[in-house]
Amino acid sequence: MLNKLFIALVLTACTCAAQSQTLRIGLAEDPDVLDPTLARSFVGRIVFSSLCDKLFDIDEKLNPVPQLATSYQWSADNKSLTLKLRTGVTFHDGEKFDAAAVKFNIERHKNLPGSNRRGELAPVTSVDVVDASTVRINLSAPFSPLLTVLADRAGMMVSPKAAMANPGNFGSKPVCSGPFQFSERVAQDRIVLTRFPNYWNKSEIHFDKVVFLPIVDSTVRLANLRSGQLDFIERVAPSDVASIKADKKLALSRITELGYQGITINTHKSDQAQANPLGRDARVREAFELSLDRAGIVQVAMDGEATPGNQWVPPSNSFYAKNIPIPKRDIARAKALLKEAGVPNPSFTLMTPTTADGQRVAQVVQAMSKEAGFDVKIQSTEFATSLNLADKGQFDAYVLAWSGRADPDGNLFSFYACNQPLNYSGECRPQWDDLLNRSRNTLDTSGRIKVFATLAAEVAKENPIIYLYHRNWLWAYNKNLTGLKTIPDGLVRVQGLKM
Repeated sequence: MLNKLFIALVLTACTCAAQSQTLRIGLAEDPDVLDPTLARSFVGRIVFSSLCDKLFDIDEKLNPVPQLATSYQWSADNKSLTLKLRTGVTFHDGEKFDAAAVKFNIERHKNLPGSNRRGELAPVTSVDVVDASTVRINLSAPFSPLLTVLADRAGMMVSPKAAMANPGNFGSKPVCSGPFQFSERVAQDRIVLTRFPNYWNKSEIHFDKVVFLPIVDSTVRLANLRSGQLDFIERVAPSDVASIKADKKLALSRITELGYQGITINTHKSDQAQANPLGRDARVREAFELSLDRAGIVQVAMDGEATPGNQWVPPSNSFYAKNIPIPKRDIARAKALLKEAGVPNPSFTLMTPTTADGQRVAQVVQAMSKEAGFDVKIQSTEFATSLNLADKGQFDAYVLAWSGRADPDGNLFSFYACNQPLNYSGECRPQWDDLLNRSRNTLDTSGRIKVFATLAAEVAKENPIIYLYHRNWLWAYNKNLTGLKTIPDGLVRVQGLKM
């Protein structure tokens, strides 16, 4: 009897140990392509955190910290950055990480057709291999956001050999140098990564496998967490916060995001922009903004788990332009503007991802704007498909959240500069480009704040993006999961995580 009990206990312990070796993460969407040069989704960045190391990372205070680069030094004129690289690092295919690999990756980010990193690295003119563990990045002008740019996808390193072997479809089987390597992907179902045994920081990795499961419905995600089918879920529905706090088996983390939730309007992206008054007339866009109560949207759509805002950074951010405060809702003024524009009852289609928060925002906006005379039709679209439609200009307005970057430039340049990959509105104004470049070339904070204030005033005249609020990242997870770092970029870092 005692022997049977002992065997049962051992089997139970072994089963628990085996289960704890797999970390199961529930995502709010299915990521787009798993190629850091081409990717553009937030959930993709969560996957990349386990798959692809970067030259730098950021800490809780948004300071760049070493990852594949161990140190850096600016030149006297701030037009070149020399990096010392970590030695003994290999890619998942066994290829060596060195200065030549860095040169290859930065040039790939800049030049690969369809790259979404080229705007982030626009000031980079060339990359020099100084020696095997030293690389120099040369710039056309001082570029203040460079370190934070290299702490995201533009700083991710992929295997040159694998990228050259499969140039057209590298994202289907990505090869990087992160703690986990790609195993399989089933679209809309799962992404499986397995532990890379030769990872340079392997002592900090405590799981054998990470499985990412895209589950659009936040209620289903939470149910899977409660049943033990998941260990961690991102973007908890705000309405579920109270019940999670009351659940003794679960823990909750809250971090204010670096980005924003907004509505991007097709003003010049395609001919469709001129087919509806919202796209072709700034007065109609102003009326639309005035029909909205941001605090009300936060309360109804987010259960208060967000900060109202009208810019690319929240009002608490040091770069927020105080000269352009949040406008109050004004239905009378909105109606007057529509009358002036000759369209008292404008109609347009609002495209939204099928995520729960996107759906709620669209419905609240639809109801609020109706009071001013707007007829808003909601078009719910799978997330990756919605990005493709936005890229082609096949939309009127688009509920689009941006996860944000440590430097405001990451929330601005690719959205407003001419012909940039995330410029879904299609705006192209030389004065805006000049201001954006000045903000990049200015190294002191006070000077950059002045530039952003001027840009905010210019953008407010046209309203290609109606900023609504800045979310709280809400995470729920098994209380036995320890070592979680809450960094405002909302990414899940597996280093140090234990069950």
